[in-house]
Amino acid sequence: VFDRDSLLGAPGLLNAYRAGNVTIANAPGTGVADDKAVYRYVPEMIRYYLGEKPVLRNVPTYLGGDEVDRAYILEHLDELVVKTVDGSGGYGMLIGPVSTAKERTAFRRRIKKKPREFIAQPTIALSRMPIYLEELRPAHIDLRPFVLSSSVTSVVPGRSEEHTSELQSRQY
Repeated sequence: VFDRDSLLGAPGLLNAYRAGNVTIANAPGTGVADDKAVYRYVPEMIRYYLGEKPVLRNVPTYLGGDEVDRAYILEHLDELVVKTVDGSGGYGMLIGPVSTAKERTAFRRRIKKKPREFIAQPTIALSRMPIYLEELRPAHIDLRPFVLSSSVTSVVPGRSEEHTSELQSRQY
């Protein structure tokens, strides 16, 4: 859109979007707050902007740019998942419990050099679900949608862990 010499994108897409002729799933500007450091403040944003108590618990998020948090991160590299604030897809992460001393030393240097670029979180168990990719096999996921498919396909809302276990035990 912004570089006419670029081979990326679709010419005219932004004009079609502005005219209301196209819906874009991740519309321009939606990445403005896509910084993992913002995640730490989501419960406070919910309270402030919505005047509500957050329904879901937030994973504790430590900011490399905060002196106290940074000290905690550096002392607990072997226990935490460390991510760059602008990364995605699981690239460039340190998964402390399975990392080597050499990897932790490299991350320690990077964090000290540019602390604002990193966050850390405790490791959490991701959900698993079957996927079909040339064969049926398990896969880790961080979002568990429930899709019921027969003559009609429906996406149903997620529920509490008790309800989730109940749904998983049913045959549809």
